[in-house]
Amino acid sequence: MAHREELTRFLKSARARLSPTDVGLPPGERRRTRGLRREEVATLAGMSVTWYTWFEQGRDVQLSVPMIERLGRTLRLDGNEREFLFALAQHRPPPLETQIDEEIRPATQHLMDSLSIPALVIVEDWTVIGWNTLVARAFRDYGTMPRTERNLFRILMLSDRYREDPVHFREMAQRLTARFKWDYSRTSKPEIFDAIIAEMLEQSEVFAECWQEAEILAHFEHVNKATMPGVGDIGFRHTSYAVEGAPGQRLILFAPIDAISAERLAELAKRVTA
Repeated sequence: MAHREELTRFLKSARARLSPTDVGLPPGERRRTRGLRREEVATLAGMSVTWYTWFEQGRDVQLSVPMIERLGRTLRLDGNEREFLFALAQHRPPPLETQIDEEIRPATQHLMDSLSIPALVIVEDWTVIGWNTLVARAFRDYGTMPRTERNLFRILMLSDRYREDPVHFREMAQRLTARFKWDYSRTSKPEIFDAIIAEMLEQSEVFAECWQEAEILAHFEHVNKATMPGVGDIGFRHTSYAVEGAPGQRLILFAPIDAISAERLAELAKRVTA
């Protein structure tokens, strides 16, 4: 019983020291108590409100290791606090922390090069580390860019290329920021995100407005369009997948949305290989 009581006290204390703005949420109305609400912690950690409430109350519920890890990142626990949480929740030390893998594996690169659609790999902070030739032709050649300039979030939010249609850009910015918040809530290295957020708040009014909104997006999927001289518009539906055995890496695939787009992409591929 003492363990459960301490778990309750610890979790309440951890969420009480965080403000909504610490985790990318708008400050909202005046609160009766300090810190985050239970439902906000549950949402950011990818848990049901009921399940988190029971866990915080010390009821006999079991959380998986990934769920406890997500909860620890949401509450911004340091190394000692993370170990303490595992001790209280599972009566054992936490698993060894994995380092973010920032090197593209030969097998992953081979897979992308074998595909007939654009494909790229980003790491946790959205920096592009791998791509195929169709990405270079349809979007941009990352091979000509230093790593410090290959952050996909910065590119999409700050490039004039995406601002020609203000309505479309605003919708894109809201969607990207909502997903960026989701990744920020789960990172083990918030200082990397903090630097990007600070820069974006200074350079983009649209980002500053979107950052204050409450929306959070857990899925990286949408439709976009690329205009290729001599080929025409190509519509893509993109989605992402975790790269197994490479912590923090995400493979993003761009598939044509219709027959015309598929034909134009095939023509583009011919030009790439010619």
